[in-house]
Amino acid sequence: MKALSFLARPFAHPPIRLGILPRRLIAGQSSSRRRRVGAIMALCTSVQVKDRIELTEKERKIFDRLLQVLRHFDLKTELRVAGGWVRDKLLSKDCYDIDIALDNMLGREFCEKVNEYSVHVGEERQGVGVIQCNPDQSKHLETARMRIFDMWIDFVNLRSETYAEHSRIPAMKFGTAEEDAYRRDLTINSLFYNINTDTVEDLTGRGIEDLKEGTIATPLPPKATFLDDPLRVLRAIRFGARFGFRLHEELKRAASDDEVKAAVSDKVSKERIGHEVDLMVSGNQAVKAMTYICDLELFWTVFGLPEGIAGSVSDDCDRTCVYYMNAASDVLEEIGCSTFSDDQRRLCLYSALFVPLMALNYTDSKGKKVPVVNSIFRNSLKLKASDADTVIALHKAAEKFATSIPFITSDNEAAFQEDDLDVPFSSKKRICAGLLLMEIKDLWRVALLISSLLPPKNNLAKELDVSLSERVELYRRVEKSVLDMDLENVWKMKRLLDGKAVMSILGLKHGGPQIGEWQKKLLKWQLAHPCGTFDECADWLRESNAKRLKCS
Repeated sequence: MKALSFLARPFAHPPIRLGILPRRLIAGQSSSRRRRVGAIMALCTSVQVKDRIELTEKERKIFDRLLQVLRHFDLKTELRVAGGWVRDKLLSKDCYDIDIALDNMLGREFCEKVNEYSVHVGEERQGVGVIQCNPDQSKHLETARMRIFDMWIDFVNLRSETYAEHSRIPAMKFGTAEEDAYRRDLTINSLFYNINTDTVEDLTGRGIEDLKEGTIATPLPPKATFLDDPLRVLRAIRFGARFGFRLHEELKRAASDDEVKAAVSDKVSKERIGHEVDLMVSGNQAVKAMTYICDLELFWTVFGLPEGIAGSVSDDCDRTCVYYMNAASDVLEEIGCSTFSDDQRRLCLYSALFVPLMALNYTDSKGKKVPVVNSIFRNSLKLKASDADTVIALHKAAEKFATSIPFITSDNEAAFQEDDLDVPFSSKKRICAGLLLMEIKDLWRVALLISSLLPPKNNLAKELDVSLSERVELYRRVEKSVLDMDLENVWKMKRLLDGKAVMSILGLKHGGPQIGEWQKKLLKWQLAHPCGTFDECADWLRESNAKRLKCS
């Protein structure tokens, strides 16, 4: 494996090429991490694919019922399960999403036949839902849905399609099974399982081979395929990452083509781009997906930057972003992903990906300075505004963690700067950590992990030398300190004195800024005295106020 050198500038990191990880990144990993990398590389070489599909008892029952409908009404219809279900069954993966393609009738027409047969055999009719075509959500043709033996099944007719020059929305018409297979996005998604004959149909002649070889390819020439529907570029990346498959060389050239990149920007809605990206980040190979996006020179096409940025973005910033996501993924695996919920893991990876952009702002149309990360979430990906707010909050909390960690983990009181209260050093540490956790709440572990990635203040280059083990050790040391101080859920702590109580104890008739200041001090007192009572807190407030009045 070729070793890739670091670039000598702040926030510069080794390129993570397709199928290649730098020796330094592998050498510093845990044995489990190395095994996972090895498994991915092995998967890219050869994939175990079954010769035939083995049906579960429920699947057999459903398909038998559909065949009974055909025989009862003497229908000459071919029933085929399309796409992902076939692929996953051949890969011995569970799949509960059954889409059935019909060669000579609409889905809702066939569903009515199923219901007629149900009544004939003394069973209740099932409701039929018709999902109208919605090109913005990649629903290009009407789909009928109904429950059969407690499983939702989708029915749609086979189709062929043609595209207008400036649209990814195709004109649809009935087509043959072969036409339907060739209009699919990828060869591995073009396979059919023919229910009538109990056979797998590979009508492009490439689906099984590409599945066995672990190759992502398109049934038709990739550039034409991507120009017709540029969203397929991102789907190819997502499936390649999900299964650990390699991208076909011709597909890579087409995806990197300037005309295709322009089509992704012009023809695909931001909502669809954001949806695909979110599936990648939420998936099991987020780093690999972002690596593909980076190596195909699509990073800034996907994560478009706003105009009016204050500051500069380095030429290798895209690779730096992927480097940080990779580092976060390594730490996550080493400390145990079960520590984080699925959504926390997703937000953690987003936060890490955008660490190199966290200090950048731009001026919006109202003349207000806004974080660049905010624009990426809201404008480039059209994801939830709450995701943007959370990632920005995590960046801020991570910086505070990075500053506070020396105090939280130190035994040297001279290193501590909290002098508001005359309390023991251990209590001062509890105040420092408690205030930070109360800001970020149950995402504090995510913020702590991100802080372990940040370079030391005034020494950005040193970050290049931080190993995985050092990051994990730092994370665990701070986490242990937080748990030892019994702060894990400190934000749920009930305040002993509210604003009205403060006014009553101080004999004030009106509130004002001083009430807020006292409440901040009372919060610190309560953090320093976790077992303190209402009366003790009130006594401290009276004494402190008396001292303040005496000195004024």
